[in-house]
Amino acid sequence: MRLVDPASAKRIHPNDPQRIQRALEVFHITGRPLTELWTEGEAQAPSCRFVRLVLSPESREILHERIALRFRTMLAMGLVEEVNKLYTRGDLNASMPSIRAVGYRQVWSYLQGDWDHATMTEKAITATRQFAKRQFTWLRRETDARHYSSCDTVTRQILADLDQDLRLA
Repeated sequence: MRLVDPASAKRIHPNDPQRIQRALEVFHITGRPLTELWTEGEAQAPSCRFVRLVLSPESREILHERIALRFRTMLAMGLVEEVNKLYTRGDLNASMPSIRAVGYRQVWSYLQGDWDHATMTEKAITATRQFAKRQFTWLRRETDARHYSSCDTVTRQILADLDQDLRLA
């Protein structure tokens, strides 16, 4: 890594194999270091104005209800069968980034016999809640973003605000 992209090697923690792998993949595919591509991209001004929007539920209880409903809906729509197709291929394992994704990881453990269905469901819902908490922590730092409640009327408010912005531009 230090030989192909010293700047990325300094920036990426040595214990972060996913980012190291991605930087090396970019170099292998493009023949150019990731840092060079980023610098090139930053030099080009965007052709449009970006507006950052953050949608979040009004309460943690609503979020938890939505997470549980969403995961149970995914199960009803065939998530276990989807992961089982990957599981039975034989060329994937639980340490791969695609299988470590929230939901997939818990179903994979269920298929291995580590947990029963109810435990898998609860562990996936809990992992999703933890992931959402990390996302909200990150989103609170987005001070230049417009924050909205994800209630039913939010779409109308966003469109009205964007319309006003475009009129002022």
